[in-house]
Amino acid sequence: MFLITPLLNFILTVLVFTWDFGLAVANTLLPKLKAGQVTPKGKPGEGGKWPAYVAPKEGDSRCGCPALNALANHGIIAHDGKNIKFTDITSTVRTTFNIGAPISYYVPRYAANMVKKSYAKDTFDLAELNLVPNGIEHDASFLRADGTDPGTGPHLEYIQELLALASTKDKDGNLILTLKDIREYSTKRRMDARALNPGFSLSLSQTGFASNNASTLLSIFGGRTEDLDPFLREERFPAGWESRVRSRFGLSFAAFNWLGFLVEVGISEKRYRAKGVVAAGADSAAASAEDRYEEEV
Repeated sequence: MFLITPLLNFILTVLVFTWDFGLAVANTLLPKLKAGQVTPKGKPGEGGKWPAYVAPKEGDSRCGCPALNALANHGIIAHDGKNIKFTDITSTVRTTFNIGAPISYYVPRYAANMVKKSYAKDTFDLAELNLVPNGIEHDASFLRADGTDPGTGPHLEYIQELLALASTKDKDGNLILTLKDIREYSTKRRMDARALNPGFSLSLSQTGFASNNASTLLSIFGGRTEDLDPFLREERFPAGWESRVRSRFGLSFAAFNWLGFLVEVGISEKRYRAKGVVAAGADSAAASAEDRYEEEV
């Protein structure tokens, strides 16, 4: 059995990414969805009309993922964040964020395996996702301070710093974060965390995961600060919002991983340190910490 399960997982992964490749090709050939038509008819958020936002109360279960927390805060999944089917996450993120079917299936299945549950049969509480070290939450996060319970909510200072980097406007005049901004803040967070967190840990796979997640601020939100502000601070969908992913079959792994790669390759702690913008007390510690990191990898 210990050989069969890894083999089946490998076959499943190959099938999912083959499926994704086909959809990615179709996305390049087919016309984009029009604004106002991204959220399917009859689903929460259709026409930018979201169910009422209710902040979490004591005893509610939350995790380090703002997208899942927002779904709970709007009652799109159970508001208390408990007894949620993994399969419901698949269908919900697909329609809410226009995430491609392969990602919508694969990621919740991965999460189920992470907490040692059955994707098809079991339920989970959002807070269970916090129990796996460096699972969905990791050091140098954009939204949570290292060593804190991710379920207690975002670290507002980080969000303020991130949004303050926006200095560009899109064609509609909206203030936006750009790829350069995401790279810069990713670099700053890693430098600060590496210098100030004695237990700092961020493996090669975790850096990729972090950059992929950061890239969704661009792909799903178009970098628009007026939308990101309530989403990141309150984990709330602003009225009128819909996913900026216009691809006919949703965000593919191919597009998701490529944008994440573009974020990651632009992160340079040495270049950023030369600008002299680091956390208080972190400058000299960051240099030696980075040298140790480079020796490790």
